[in-house]
Amino acid sequence: MRIAVIGAGGVGGYFGARLAQAGNDVAFVARGAHLAALRDRGLVIESARGNATIGNAVFTDDPSALAPCDVILFCVKLWDVESAAKQIAPLVAKGGVVIPFQNGLASAPVLAGTLGAAHVLGGVAYIAATVRAPGIIAHTGTMARLRVGAFAGGPADRAAAFVATCVQAGIEAEEVQDIERALWEKFCFLSAFSGCTCLIRKPIGVVRGDPDVRRVFEAALREGFAVGRARNIALADDYVSKQLAAADALPEAMNSSMLNDLNAGNRLEAPWLSGAVASMAAEAGLPAPVSATLFAAMKPYINGARS
Repeated sequence: MRIAVIGAGGVGGYFGARLAQAGNDVAFVARGAHLAALRDRGLVIESARGNATIGNAVFTDDPSALAPCDVILFCVKLWDVESAAKQIAPLVAKGGVVIPFQNGLASAPVLAGTLGAAHVLGGVAYIAATVRAPGIIAHTGTMARLRVGAFAGGPADRAAAFVATCVQAGIEAEEVQDIERALWEKFCFLSAFSGCTCLIRKPIGVVRGDPDVRRVFEAALREGFAVGRARNIALADDYVSKQLAAADALPEAMNSSMLNDLNAGNRLEAPWLSGAVASMAAEAGLPAPVSATLFAAMKPYINGARS
């Protein structure tokens, strides 16, 4: 399968590397010092699931230099979605599909509006991975799972084909029939997780271990759950209790990607996470004081250290 990874950070870099290891034709799009290191030394994966170095792949900052693809793993930051979508349009011209593996809920509709709904699948990635240094992806723990599915009327056959390719590459992947629910299941958790870890500047072990912080985390989960239900998303009755149990099973040192960005002085995706929960709650006439507070606490840092 010919695959392009647009945004070779923790998520795209890790899963793209595993697909390349299995013999797929994978090209990676990156920028700056990260791209320079990829070209010089290859893509290095540090993981309890096995270290790897991918040296014989295409590394570029120009999507237009790539041939049309079967699948694009779309992993850019959320503020870059519109510009990146325009750049990748030629890559799906021969029937390829793009799968956004990003935080939040906003990316797929933008991609569908630019590329056409027939070229867009839904994707959910569960992994703790970050760019430890230029050219090096560090994977925390062993969780590395993908969920992929077609939206209503979308190309379900392409979702099945990609999942099969992932499984052949040793990636834990599944095709889901209700991709909207799968996206919301992660969105509600991540909004609470990212907001709480950033608020206290500590990893999940502290969030779940301190009873006061844990109550804040649970309250944020419940707000996201209520918003999802108000939008007719079929979240399970026991969703919140299962997410609390999932948080208890995560590596103690696991940070949210937003906390990594906050610590590095980078831009933050808070408007698409706790900010989005607060906004959608207001539209629905629902209270969401915790999510609104988490978002407000991040507002001075949204544009990075120079804001």
